[in-house]
Amino acid sequence: MCGIVGYIGKKNATPFLMEGLRALEYRGYDSAGIYLSGRGVMKRAGKVEKLATALPEEFRATAGIAHTRWATHGPPIERNAHPHSDASGTVWIVHNGIVENHAELRDALAKEGVAFSSDTDTEVLAQLIGNYYAKGGLLEKAVSRALRDVRGTYGIAVMSEREPDKIVVARLGSPLLLGIGSHEYYIASDATPLLSRTRKVVYLEDGELAVLTKD
Repeated sequence: MCGIVGYIGKKNATPFLMEGLRALEYRGYDSAGIYLSGRGVMKRAGKVEKLATALPEEFRATAGIAHTRWATHGPPIERNAHPHSDASGTVWIVHNGIVENHAELRDALAKEGVAFSSDTDTEVLAQLIGNYYAKGGLLEKAVSRALRDVRGTYGIAVMSEREPDKIVVARLGSPLLLGIGSHEYYIASDATPLLSRTRKVVYLEDGELAVLTKD
């Protein structure tokens, strides 16, 4: 069980992302990480407060995703913390759930020359999305195609440096909610982080995928 939050809009995403991680820390406190569009990623092993302490003042953007982890695949160390990326560093993902066929997918990707940098099943999903994305097309198409290869459960939020003003989310067996604000949109594993921001909520159903932009 892990916690996911995301934001896209016109404001600085960092305050909501960090507030959301604190609200969801009961879902996992082994490590935490944040990816901001155009700014990159920061991760820390341990509780959310370690990440909060490490964030510089200038680490801000109007779109981002974040994660607090309960370790399942791989020990609770920094390189296993989310967000994870593909080998090119183009695709970034946070994930709650378990990819049951991760070993099979890892072997297939390794045979294509993909080098892995963590022990997690989530990185396998990031690399799989990146593999399809490198062939061209929109991020949501690559996510949809990759999820057809996956057995297991997932609540995911995915971003790309090629399409910085977009977040793609999907779920199967793991909860994921979308909060609707005024020209801004929120993502969370449960309603707790959203209550102070909006009461307009969309609960994703199993098998659904959504694309969020500032518009």
